[in-house]
Amino acid sequence: MRCYCCNKALSDFESTRRSALTGEFLDMCNDCFYTIKDDVDVVERNDLRHESDNEGETDDDYGL
Repeated sequence: MRCYCCNKALSDFESTRRSALTGEFLDMCNDCFYTIKDDVDVVERNDLRHESDNEGETDDDYGL
């Protein structure tokens, strides 16, 4: 699976991120998603999150 915006390969965590409103997969890497995260409610599989998914982010970015 690749990012819809930049074509980067998605991690398992990134590829399972869904819109809370529609249930559709967003297919966005964390870098691209970061630009819209305040505008979209999502459902994330935090059990699939790895340290590499947190690079460049703060705990406040995802409510951790």
